[in-house]
Amino acid sequence: MKKILVAFSFFLSVNAIAQTTETELDPVTVTASLVEKPVSRTGRNIISIKGEEFLNLPVHSVDELLRYLPGVEVQMRGPMGSQSDIVLRGGTFQQVLVILDGVRLNDPNTGHFNSYIPIAPAEIDHIEILKGASSAIYGSEAVGGVIQIITKTFAAKPQQKKWQLQTGVTAGEHNLVNGDIGGYYQNGNNAIGGGWLSNNTDGQLKRGTRGFVYANTASLSATHYFNDKWQLAVRGSYDNRRFDAQNFYTTFASDTANEDVSTVWTQARLRYSGRKHTVNVDAGWKAVEDKFQFNKLSVANDSKSKILQTTISDEWKINDQSVLVSGAQVIDKQIRSNDRGNHDVSQAAAFLVWNQSIHDFTITPALRLDWNQRSGTELVPQINVSWKYQQFQLRGSAGKTIRDADFTERYNNYNKTIVSSGQRIGDPDLEAERSFSYEAGADYFLAKDLKISGTFFQRYHKKLIDYVPTAYADMPRKDNLVPGGTYALAKNIAKVTTTGEEIDIQYQRTFKRNNNVAASAGLVWLNSTSSDTVPSFYVSSHAKFMTNYSVEYSQKVFFIGINGLYKTRSVQSSAAIHANITNDYFLMNLRVGGFFCKKRIKTFVQIDNLFNIKYSDLLGAVMPGRWLMAGVNLNLGN
Repeated sequence: MKKILVAFSFFLSVNAIAQTTETELDPVTVTASLVEKPVSRTGRNIISIKGEEFLNLPVHSVDELLRYLPGVEVQMRGPMGSQSDIVLRGGTFQQVLVILDGVRLNDPNTGHFNSYIPIAPAEIDHIEILKGASSAIYGSEAVGGVIQIITKTFAAKPQQKKWQLQTGVTAGEHNLVNGDIGGYYQNGNNAIGGGWLSNNTDGQLKRGTRGFVYANTASLSATHYFNDKWQLAVRGSYDNRRFDAQNFYTTFASDTANEDVSTVWTQARLRYSGRKHTVNVDAGWKAVEDKFQFNKLSVANDSKSKILQTTISDEWKINDQSVLVSGAQVIDKQIRSNDRGNHDVSQAAAFLVWNQSIHDFTITPALRLDWNQRSGTELVPQINVSWKYQQFQLRGSAGKTIRDADFTERYNNYNKTIVSSGQRIGDPDLEAERSFSYEAGADYFLAKDLKISGTFFQRYHKKLIDYVPTAYADMPRKDNLVPGGTYALAKNIAKVTTTGEEIDIQYQRTFKRNNNVAASAGLVWLNSTSSDTVPSFYVSSHAKFMTNYSVEYSQKVFFIGINGLYKTRSVQSSAAIHANITNDYFLMNLRVGGFFCKKRIKTFVQIDNLFNIKYSDLLGAVMPGRWLMAGVNLNLGN
């Protein structure tokens, strides 16, 4: 039965691939090389998704939208934006770099917070997903790939007039009440955008607790063109998420945890656009407070982390075929924690990216000199090549990647008086990860409606950081540990090799009489081998095979949106909490509704986890079963 459901769902995703459309599937991207160029001339596998994807699909947050995009594995611990780990090409969740309008979002405390995108869905212009090594441009964390969210305000062009307003409310089982509102207004050289997203539910019953979520995000941004050359854009955001965190990080029966994460985010961009040079100065400041309480009898961990960053880049257009991008970056990170202690670390880098086109051939070498206060200086090279002939693109890429340990990997449970057996322990002496990646692939564009991509890739890791079960006798530091216990120690694994193949399919079509279809599907095969005999936690948790998909169909008065995934992975179990990671699972979500008042008003019914599958992405973190809800949306604008 499961195989039939998978086949049926995938058929829905690909069945639309038949005819032509006016919609562009070879958009201009900036993420691959910091230069605006079509995807087909980057030498990279890139997916670009418009912000409107939120409107008809059954999703509640940005991380849920990412979960169903081709090749993106989002390992969820809870629903509706509570917590998710983003994985690309079988890396760990810390090996994906998330960027908002050119500024890094990755949290210095822990990568578990990287999916907390501090904007409302209505603010998104589009999302670019770059798969594969990108450290030569972006530095640490850009190992498995880069996800960049580009908003309407920062992407605004001068001398335009437009306005948009989106708002809606959803209610359902388990006291679910979700609301959102977002708008954008531009008049000439001034634009303002903002929004608010609120997801609230008491949650489904778990092991003695309920999976509650109370998540709120508010954001406001503005841009001003002083003239046709100078632009200033600014943003301020506040994000707070309180949620049930039972067995998010342990498999103890005594774990009835809850967590409260608050984020303040500010960023600014000053841009000069001349005839030959485009100069960007991007700055960002992020402050996060994380309060985690293991159970009612325990003292809560209280960690405050901050990151201050500035990047300056110059795009020099030498001629129509040659562009040189140069730049520098400075980052300062700190944490103040009753659990992890007080620590600071600084980073700096300089980089060069050369873009050279020769007829249908494009080559993009890049070089970055990266300095880290803890791990020293590193030279990071990369090269991308592509050849486009009519409807085909052949492409290849090879490059080095790096990643330094975050504060949790170095200092988790370091400051506590006593740490019981089974908990995760940081190691201050961790060395930086290093890896070399290469890939080769091809893209096929049928008119402007269909894109099929196939890619083979390999990544060779040295000293990859992951948690490994370690006996008390082998622990490097025993000061606050229990003799005879076993701990999950953050450790440098000698060698890890990841090999994979991926197929991505994107289709969009606008028919006559207001009929529209958009569909995407991805298939990924992965195999990771480690030199360590004992499996590490996150390396062994990624999918061995995964397909995810989404389909939207709308016409004058009716629409339907479907998304879902199927994946196989390693089996795990914990007798203490009666938890299991099954060999595979299949998931489908459905939203169906109608339009009124020329599509300005939309009502819908939604079912998450349509077939009531019992599953977990990570051991112990039980995901919700079938969930029924309904809502109404208002969409105005020109």
